[in-house]
Amino acid sequence: MVYDTRPDADRIGEGRRLGDEMLSRLHHRGPDGSGTRQVGPTWLGHTRLSIVDLDGGEQPLHHPHRGRWVVANGEIYNHADLRAQLGGTYLTDSDSEVLLHLVEIEGTGGIRWLRGMFAFCAASRDGDVVLARDPLGIKPLYWAHVDGRVLAASELAAFPPRLRGVVQEFPPGHHWTALEGLRPYVDLRADPLSRGHHDAPLFSDREEARQAIRETFEGAVRQRMMADVPVGVFLSGGLDSSIVAAVLARMSRPGAVVRSFAAGTEGSPDLAAARRVAEYLGLEHHERVYSDDDVVAVLPEVVRSIESYEPSLVRSAVPNFLLAELAARHLKVVLTGEGADEIFAGYHHLREMDVDELRTALADGVDTLHHLNLQRCDRVTMAHGLEARVPFLSQEMLALAQRIPMEWKLLGEDGQEQAQEKALLREAFVGWLPDDILWRRKEQFGDGSGTADVMARQAARMVPDEDWEGVSISGLPPARSREELGYQRMFDEHLGGIRAEQVLGRFATA
Repeated sequence: MVYDTRPDADRIGEGRRLGDEMLSRLHHRGPDGSGTRQVGPTWLGHTRLSIVDLDGGEQPLHHPHRGRWVVANGEIYNHADLRAQLGGTYLTDSDSEVLLHLVEIEGTGGIRWLRGMFAFCAASRDGDVVLARDPLGIKPLYWAHVDGRVLAASELAAFPPRLRGVVQEFPPGHHWTALEGLRPYVDLRADPLSRGHHDAPLFSDREEARQAIRETFEGAVRQRMMADVPVGVFLSGGLDSSIVAAVLARMSRPGAVVRSFAAGTEGSPDLAAARRVAEYLGLEHHERVYSDDDVVAVLPEVVRSIESYEPSLVRSAVPNFLLAELAARHLKVVLTGEGADEIFAGYHHLREMDVDELRTALADGVDTLHHLNLQRCDRVTMAHGLEARVPFLSQEMLALAQRIPMEWKLLGEDGQEQAQEKALLREAFVGWLPDDILWRRKEQFGDGSGTADVMARQAARMVPDEDWEGVSISGLPPARSREELGYQRMFDEHLGGIRAEQVLGRFATA
């Protein structure tokens, strides 16, 4: 998007050229086509990954009577319900078209009704423009205010190098209009209604909670099966992705082929566990076995794709990147297990916390997902024209998680000593998976796939002894390790001029 506050013929032409330049850097996100439109003072551009309404969903989409157009990234899972509520004439079956009617009838107040992952811009010929991002930031959005223009795009790399120093992240759960500026439309910590429940009590019966988890998660997966193309699953062999695979397999129509995908080094525990799950569930399983040389070869591309040099993020991104490359050869949509650790207390270090500390840590974890795991998830998949959907992070699952007593998230029945992290989630799906998978200890993806060991072996090769002492990159903080310095160099080559706070998630929100 390029919105001009001082439009005239020359500036509009210049803005259109700027928009075309930005769009040209994003074709990997939508390899099935692209479209542009000048709508009054606003230029809109879109690259398309065809998933819903394959024949009629080209964007920008327009309102037949109001002169309003929209471009949207992501999916609106409740678009059919909203169409019925809002009424009106629709020209396509695209889920994104409902955004035009929602903004026209309800204004920005209707954005809180949306269920899905999205970043969108709706603009009219008279200069009315709305920019918005989903509550968790599952879909990325960046913007910049420069020379009387507002620019917005899905990745930092879209912005011309001369402007990257002023780019900021558009904050999740916010909308912006030319008249009112930037405003939040939801507060996931303070507003229970935004998560689908108002003043709902904590569960007091453990079996009731287990049943609610199963039913709510089935609904989240069912929503995310919305597509006119096949939907597969990333399967690491860990608890979260295995549960996603089990639910997807049960909910698919009889006889349908459900494809699963795994990646790791030869002999890695993730590959073995994923094979076991796929065989148990009857999936058509695909795997990518990679070597040290494969990791080294893709590292620069991975750092460019995720737009980060944080070592832990890069380590987990490498197997995900290779996994997405494999999956994209077979389909366009996958489900993943992202978010379960943040809402069900899946990290080992959380077990040392008391209830109040745990409550704060989990809320903070959800708040920061958008520039950590969700950033990695979006970028490595969209780098290959693949869409990743995250059922654990549906607003209904978030609301349900708020109703589970904190003590239950870590401990088994009656505080058993052998209890593991995410005990209640495991209990909810007893019988859906083999017991050795259901109660498998958690490993970070980079560890379980074997990638962390590869990274450690290659760190010295990336940064020799003579380069390690006293080396720093302008605008970025001092590297904490040789590994991080190697990633910083790759990052700087791709995105020189970006400041450290832009990459590390400390973005301005006003």
